[in-house]
Amino acid sequence: MGKMNPRIKKQIIAIQESGLTNMLDTNYVQRLAHERNFFELVIFIEDHKKDYVHFIMTGDESDVD
Repeated sequence: MGKMNPRIKKQIIAIQESGLTNMLDTNYVQRLAHERNFFELVIFIEDHKKDYVHFIMTGDESDVD
């Protein structure tokens, strides 16, 4: 799995709680992340999309420090 740190997890949750998009729409999640200056999340989704989707679907945060 890609390395998801606590900051990225908080950024994911912030976008999720906004209710503005389906969290599986990774392109729109990246757009919202960019608008909020969550650049780490934009890069994480780009480089580790499979891990991002796994986290969204399962809530598995075993790689979070």
